[in-house]
Amino acid sequence: MLENYLPILILIGIAFAFALGSVIFSGLIGVKKPSEVKLAPYECGMPLLSSVQERFSVKFYIIAMLFILFDIECVFLYPWAVMFKRLGIFGFVEMGVFILILLVGFIYVWKKGALEWE
Repeated sequence: MLENYLPILILIGIAFAFALGSVIFSGLIGVKKPSEVKLAPYECGMPLLSSVQERFSVKFYIIAMLFILFDIECVFLYPWAVMFKRLGIFGFVEMGVFILILLVGFIYVWKKGALEWE
C-alpha cells in the first residue's frame, strides 16, 4: 500500500523543500536597505491620519461575526433550492425547521440589542 502513496509523499516533500528553500534563499541574498519611507505603514498611499493602535468597539466584532454566521447559513439554501423537487416534502420540512432555527437565533440577537450600532 505504501508504493501507491510514495509518489504523492515525495511530491509533498519536494513542495515543502522548495517553499522553505525559497524563503531561506531570498532572506540570505535579498538586498536590505531599510529607510524611514520603507518602514512607514502603508495606508492606500495616504499619509497616516491617526495612531495605528486605534481600538475598535466590541460591537464592530459582534456585528461582523453575526454577518458571517448568517451569511454562511444562507449558503445552505442554494443546494436545497437546486435539489428542491427531488427532496420532496421531507426536504421542505427540514429546510423549514432550519429556517425556523435561524429565525429564532436572529430574533434572539435582535432582542439582545447586538444589532444596534451606537
